[in-house]
Amino acid sequence: MSKLITGGLGFVGSHLARKLVELNEDVVLFDLVSQSKLIEDIKDKVKIVRGDLSNWAQVLHGVKEYDVDCIYHAGALLSATAEENPLAAYMVNANGTFHVLEAARLFDVKKVIYLSTAATYGPGLPERISDDEVQKPTTMYGVTKVFCERLGEYYHRKFGLNFRGARLPSIIGPGRGGGGASAYTSLIIQEPAAGRLYKVFVDEEAKTPILYIKDAVQALIQLEQADENSLKRRVYNIEGFAPTAIELANAVKKYIPDARIEFHPIPEMVDIVHNWAQEIDGSCAREDWGWETRYTLDGMIEDFIEEFREKYLHNS
Repeated sequence: MSKLITGGLGFVGSHLARKLVELNEDVVLFDLVSQSKLIEDIKDKVKIVRGDLSNWAQVLHGVKEYDVDCIYHAGALLSATAEENPLAAYMVNANGTFHVLEAARLFDVKKVIYLSTAATYGPGLPERISDDEVQKPTTMYGVTKVFCERLGEYYHRKFGLNFRGARLPSIIGPGRGGGGASAYTSLIIQEPAAGRLYKVFVDEEAKTPILYIKDAVQALIQLEQADENSLKRRVYNIEGFAPTAIELANAVKKYIPDARIEFHPIPEMVDIVHNWAQEIDGSCAREDWGWETRYTLDGMIEDFIEEFREKYLHNS
């Protein structure tokens, strides 16, 4: 049986694939592209299926052909791209998720692990957001993600599909690209680590909840392995850290004293980030299936820099 990762050649998908390979899983990566520097070290250990989530036949083929028992659904158009092209975001994020869930139902896939986001929460909410807070996103990305959460819950109720979702904060780590309004949380570390100037496109007080990629991967695998009887909900908040942009910059300078970081806010990006949840309450995940982060803020930055320089710098 195989673990299929949609968006498998992307940032989160590639890190998840690497960990699953380490666990001796048979891994299938479903993506629009067939090559990526992010999987260079494991490309001979995984199967790659080129496909478009918005294409029903291609999703159906990917799930049927490879005897899939679990789908990690990471594929999506991110926030900035979704704002530029709402129709494409609907087709990939919303319609694509319907295709994944329907294929899982038809071929008796045991579990679908859905990567949702803190961007499902909108403005005007408490500073610390619980799992039961009302979701009122103001971006196309957030809107499609809320729809997919509810759709997954429907498939669980209607068809008994074992749908589980992780509502993740901004995931940071080596290899993340510039897509999405939250990309600054990675690039503010990655660019100085490469010796380059980084111009931050949000203001100093912008605050985005973040989680290190290694913790994010661990959360997804732990959620997939959790005892069904312990789960009291289908989608869980995953908690990380919530530094302001200037706090993040100052933390980076502890490890890269000569880091060149400048703030050049872009109003559209500032508006998106300031409308996001400021802090995430992950207590339900901790109580139901024992989730907890392993990396502190400083430990995360130190490990990020070391891993980026060792494995990614020559490709960046």
